[in-house]
Amino acid sequence: MSGQGQEARGKLKKLRGQGKEFVGILTGNSKLEREGDRQQVEGDVQESLGKARRKVGELVETTAKAIKK
Repeated sequence: MSGQGQEARGKLKKLRGQGKEFVGILTGNSKLEREGDRQQVEGDVQESLGKARRKVGELVETTAKAIKK
């Protein structure tokens, strides 16, 4: 899984969680609201891990290019 792909999946998970939380609030379904909140946190973590993977990959690539010069 690439860093960018993981970032995108994290963002999507956050959006789904926001939707669930919103529907839970509107319908008074506290279980759905909590599930949405949890999903948003999971999405934040996944997005952050994806960003970190991407940054490490960029650093490795930059370092490899510098070594080749």
